[in-house]
Amino acid sequence: MAGRVFFFLQHATYEPAFQAASMGITAVAMGDEVYFVLAFDALRAWVDGTFGHPDGEREREEHARGERLGVLSPAKMLEEARALGAKLIACDTTVRLCGYPPEALGGALDEVMGLASLWRLTQGARTLTL
Repeated sequence: MAGRVFFFLQHATYEPAFQAASMGITAVAMGDEVYFVLAFDALRAWVDGTFGHPDGEREREEHARGERLGVLSPAKMLEEARALGAKLIACDTTVRLCGYPPEALGGALDEVMGLASLWRLTQGARTLTL
């Protein structure tokens, strides 16, 4: 049963990024309409190219294990999920709070939208916050 799924991400170190990216790419591959809503640290990390980088020794060990297992990095999974149709979006106000002009994020994000539009889009969808 395909549906709409939203992953709300505020954090972007290895563990939360991996969890969201792996579930999201699985959902879009199974036919769901997938949206990753990036905010604060997750938005900054995505724009800066550090999304999914490990923080602390435990995450560095997990990341190294993942590489040995041939597991894609969280950033690569998001890129592949986008290629399958997933969308990366952010709230206009959050983008501005993070110090970015919304029009500058056209390549990094699929859309920057107002909170009311984002709220309406989530109606009837499954949502996960990480």
